[in-house]
Amino acid sequence: MNTPPPIRAALIGNPNTGRTTLFNKITGEKQATGNYARVTISKNSHIIEHQGVQIELIDLPGVYMLNSKTDEEKITRDLLRKEQPDIVINVINAGNMERNLMLTTQLIEMGLPRIFVLNMKDEAERQGVQIDNQALSSLLGGPIVETVGRDGTGLDQLLDEIVRYSSDGQKPCSTVKIGYDSHLEESINQTTQYLNDLHPDSMSPEQCRWTAIKLLEGDTEIMEDEHDHAQLIEHVQQVRSTLHQQHDESAESLVLSGRYGFINGLLEEVRHLEIDTLMNRVNVTRAIDGLLLNRLLGLPLFLALMWVMFETTFTLGAYPMDWIDAGVGALSDGLSGILPDSMFKDLLINGIIAGMGGTIIFLPNIVILFFFIALFSETGYMARGAVLVDRMMHNFGLHGKAFIPMITGFGCNVPAIMATRTIENPKDRLVAILVNPFMSCSARLPVFVLFSGAFFAESAGTVLFSVYMASIAIALLTALVLSKTIIKGANTAPFLMELPPYRAPTWGSIWIHMGRSGAEFIKKVTGVILVGSIIIWFLQTFPQEITMSQDYDGQISSLQSQPENDLRDQQITELERAQEIEVQQGRYLGQVGSVVQPLFAPLNFDLNASIALLTGFVAKEVVVATFGVLYSHGEEVTEENRGLRESLAASMTPMTAIAFMIFTLLYVPCLATIAVLYKETQSLKWTAFSIGLSLTLAYSLALLATSVGGTFI
Repeated sequence: MNTPPPIRAALIGNPNTGRTTLFNKITGEKQATGNYARVTISKNSHIIEHQGVQIELIDLPGVYMLNSKTDEEKITRDLLRKEQPDIVINVINAGNMERNLMLTTQLIEMGLPRIFVLNMKDEAERQGVQIDNQALSSLLGGPIVETVGRDGTGLDQLLDEIVRYSSDGQKPCSTVKIGYDSHLEESINQTTQYLNDLHPDSMSPEQCRWTAIKLLEGDTEIMEDEHDHAQLIEHVQQVRSTLHQQHDESAESLVLSGRYGFINGLLEEVRHLEIDTLMNRVNVTRAIDGLLLNRLLGLPLFLALMWVMFETTFTLGAYPMDWIDAGVGALSDGLSGILPDSMFKDLLINGIIAGMGGTIIFLPNIVILFFFIALFSETGYMARGAVLVDRMMHNFGLHGKAFIPMITGFGCNVPAIMATRTIENPKDRLVAILVNPFMSCSARLPVFVLFSGAFFAESAGTVLFSVYMASIAIALLTALVLSKTIIKGANTAPFLMELPPYRAPTWGSIWIHMGRSGAEFIKKVTGVILVGSIIIWFLQTFPQEITMSQDYDGQISSLQSQPENDLRDQQITELERAQEIEVQQGRYLGQVGSVVQPLFAPLNFDLNASIALLTGFVAKEVVVATFGVLYSHGEEVTEENRGLRESLAASMTPMTAIAFMIFTLLYVPCLATIAVLYKETQSLKWTAFSIGLSLTLAYSLALLATSVGGTFI
């Protein structure tokens, strides 16, 4: 007996309607959500089972229209047109139906089987919105399900409706027709008949009508699909011209007017507004926005909140960091006392534990940082931040829509670069892509926390905040130069962003953000950092037989036999240090480092720092692991002084540490970021330009910091 294929149910709706929250609740997935537009930028799918029936739930990007002007619209429309899911689940924000129903009218025109989800019903009721679901179902031609995505209310009813569709074998919708002006309706009917004659077997009547409407709207993709039918295209052009003459409006405007007329009439029939409740909600929102979006106070408040975020990330994170550090130390000491001396013991303690342990201690900092980002996202403040900095970003040659990708870059540059797809102007998008790698991703955070604590313990939070502000400033200044020189014509499109209502965040949503970031970090620690630590240990350990330039052991033994005095102790220390340097230079890692170290000599980076930067070309997470492995072999790491911070602080000056942080902030992003940069630009030229730009800026600014700092410090 063949198992029937899963029902393919596509979740579609405007941004900020809670589609992905519903998807996560139903499937148990942990896709990112946020109280601002365009968090989902690609489709996600998951197969579940309900009442013995398999359902493939597909979460599509949020869109306002079914055009193909943005990547999200193209992804959504292609799936609906070409893959044709069994059923469409149209998610509607019950408190913002005017905007959401524009997309609904287009789904109706496509004739797809559909279920309508009135999500955020609890918020709508608090706003004084009441809906006649029976009337709404009749007018839209499909069943209505009320849900509250954040707590899972109504999800069983939604799944029941999907299964009912499967068992009945009928489309859960009646024929509904959007009414248009008589001239436009006549033109649609003529074009529909034309298409019926051309595609008698391949297009249903609903598909023909939708295609006719898109042709009259001048949709370029649909025009291209029908370019072989010259008479049809000629007919469409003539009809469009006639409609414009008759109404002094374009066919697109007439179609929009018809849709708005349908929406307005529908809302008059099905929606009741309690004006007092609605006005109270509006007044509260306006009062909060009056403070947070104030022309004088808004930006200072935004910067103050950013400072609180980074200060808390370091100060609060210091406690669990110490606990993890102590646990790693205890594990290392315990295994050291149990295991006999061997190559395996050295690999385990000085390679794996030193590398992974030196990195895993920064997990609390990453989790705390993402807690704040999730908090700003869920409450609706993230969208306000975009509005606050829009004017400033325009002054620096960046489109306002680049703000969300830039903030996303604090987590990871890979999805951040992908998020620039929301920027329609190709030049605006290119500028945003090229400057995004300068945003300090979470992979760099352990480096900055390590150096801040090692060299600037009294003001580590402020230093951390300054690093992130510097990343933003450098990105903005680079965007300004690019838009004025190499990429002229950028920053021409206006910025429009929907401001979502303020919402109390749910711990579930915040936990998804925090859990995803923590899980990704642990995944890297047990993956790339584990492998990197083993490789670095091997390169740092072999070859074991090193030919020395002099008999260090004999000289040290001779000095130790002499009476103790300061001069003798100093000579022993110098010989031990010279011996360690010569041993390190003889190892494979030292040999490689010795080749590149002269390049970093003007920056005052020693061999260890040069090696760490070299390994960071693969992944920035490996930088801290490299220091952990390198200093686990050093004589400075004794029982009395074995912390990585202390070892690091003894190896360079505070000014050199600043230069190192600047270089780490700016130099070539990880291989994954380079790969997605090429994928999004489809250009080797721009990918190579990005690499060259980051290296040039990193070296130049680090050298400037070393030179200027050396003058004053």
